[in-house]
Amino acid sequence: MEGTEQDTRGRVEDSSEIERLKEELHAEHERYLRLLADFDNFRRRSERERSTAARSGKREIILALLDVLDGYDRALQHMDDAPASIAEGVEALHRKFLGLLQAQGVTPMLALGEVFNPELHDAIGLMESEELEPGTVAEEVQRGYRWGDEVLRPARVRVVQ
Repeated sequence: MEGTEQDTRGRVEDSSEIERLKEELHAEHERYLRLLADFDNFRRRSERERSTAARSGKREIILALLDVLDGYDRALQHMDDAPASIAEGVEALHRKFLGLLQAQGVTPMLALGEVFNPELHDAIGLMESEELEPGTVAEEVQRGYRWGDEVLRPARVRVVQ
């Protein structure tokens, strides 16, 4: 009898040990899944932050290049007295510069004749006009640019009052 009682007690102890180990395994598996999810979130957040930082740096460089492009625009306005070869050279460089920016997704915005929009235009003055409606952009002092869907730089304009 004593052997049977000991076998039953041993099986009960083995059974409770197995249950305890199953619970411990389940808890460790849950911890593993949480750590895996945390790591995946960390990886995505790091990638998003890296991408944002890269875009921000690229934005700063493009804005600086737009200042150079403005210089080309001003130079082209005064090419009337320049020899043809110089004018053609400056125009070719201007086209190449615009092509480079467009390859990066930077495109000029049209402002003349458009209704003033503070999200797209920076009004620097008012003008009188017989031909245009009040609130219409009459003069573009500095061209505005988009970068994809984002306004990279608003156009500086004069608006009909």
